[in-house]
Amino acid sequence: MARIAVIGAGMGAMAAAARLAVAGHRVMVHERSGTFGGAVGAFERDGFAFDTGPGLLHLPAVYRDLFLKTGKQPLESRIEMAQVDPASRHLFADGTAVSLPNASRGGVVAALDSALGAGTGERWGDFLKRARECWDRSRRPLLEEPLWPNWQVLGREPYPALRQRRMLRVRQAATLAQVGAWELADPRLASLLDVCALSYGLDPRRAPAAAALLPYMEHTFGAWYVRGGMRALARAVYERCLERGVDFTFGSEVVGVLERDGRAAGLELADGSTVEADEVVAAAGRGGLGDREPWRDGDVRPGAADQAPGRFTMLMALRGARASEAAHQTVVHSPDTAAEAAAVFGGGPAGRPTVMVLRPDDPTTRPDQDHEAVTLTATAPGDPAHWSEKAVRDCFAGALATAAEQVIPDIRERLLWHEVLTPAETGRVRPPALAGSGGAYLRPSNSTRLPGLHLAGGWSHPGGGLAHAGMSGALVAGLIVEGEDFRGSQ
Repeated sequence: MARIAVIGAGMGAMAAAARLAVAGHRVMVHERSGTFGGAVGAFERDGFAFDTGPGLLHLPAVYRDLFLKTGKQPLESRIEMAQVDPASRHLFADGTAVSLPNASRGGVVAALDSALGAGTGERWGDFLKRARECWDRSRRPLLEEPLWPNWQVLGREPYPALRQRRMLRVRQAATLAQVGAWELADPRLASLLDVCALSYGLDPRRAPAAAALLPYMEHTFGAWYVRGGMRALARAVYERCLERGVDFTFGSEVVGVLERDGRAAGLELADGSTVEADEVVAAAGRGGLGDREPWRDGDVRPGAADQAPGRFTMLMALRGARASEAAHQTVVHSPDTAAEAAAVFGGGPAGRPTVMVLRPDDPTTRPDQDHEAVTLTATAPGDPAHWSEKAVRDCFAGALATAAEQVIPDIRERLLWHEVLTPAETGRVRPPALAGSGGAYLRPSNSTRLPGLHLAGGWSHPGGGLAHAGMSGALVAGLIVEGEDFRGSQ
């Protein structure tokens, strides 16, 4: 039985901890904050409850597999989870709107044809076929296997872009924005792609065409909501860890990794004490590593993706019942998503951002049926310094509320109170790993130059996102239990 110290209690960390405990190891988690879940947080006040991180789950199989591999009780025995339908409603700047059904490619094609005009659905359906090829080529090396030592081969573009004659030349789309402009030939369809990229912390003008697998993933595996919010999922994973004997110490800040005889030997804590360990899992970004750079020569290094944006969130407590016909998620599109991306990735918020309006039909989120909990989110600059002035926060909050009026016209009149969370409070949105672009969108390997030190969570392979964090934990557990010969999940 090995002693394993885990830095951080986020979803990737807990996914690794539960699997390692089941394998017979003694697992100790040190978390500098006072709670578990990392970015999967919650805010409660006056009987209202809100998610402060992701509001929907894609690829639920990741957490179903975690519960299957760590105990007899399945995930659904701990949480109530269901697909939302429609998966999302979209309001475009030209006044058109479309509701996209959940996990139904045929239904999506029909909805687009009906709402946006004949032929739009067929173009989107053809795009999804190409995106499926990209998914099939990328899925295993990006999600189910440790990062290949010859990761450079993943720099090749896996998306089968159409050959287009443009400006007297035959060209193929290299970025997601070019896929939208050249292959979809409708600004509203292009906006669907741009908005998807922005929600994952990606700049559609620069993200490789391989990012097409993200909307494919959402259309194929659906959008799922957990009763009580995503925090209920985090609590279920935490409780599974406790049941398997994982020890948690909260308020315990790690400032460095001990090294002895050329391998990781434990943790150095902020209070000057140390924790002995045979293996260390760093799942809290660089914070727990001190000055140590864990990357081997030739490894993927953190790059431009570390300048990821954040989410600006407004939590709104409303008087009055939720409308029965309300969609769970409505996306109010910016009139110019390219300008929005340029602003966000240039260091300033968009004047008219794309806003996601979440209206869960969940009695646990409100004090009674005569009230409603609504969450507004927009992608925004991730630099905390940008949000230091109240006037900047208030101005952007006003832009979100104005967009939300297209969904809830009387939202200002119904407002009891609101809370604003900027990226200074919630952190950056770590993008998922993507092939193409010469490997620029890959994330650092789960193994490091220091034997016994492993990396998990959104800043390492396979990248950020709720599902990706769970896969990261599974990969780290496999590497520790089976050794460096581990070739991935089956």
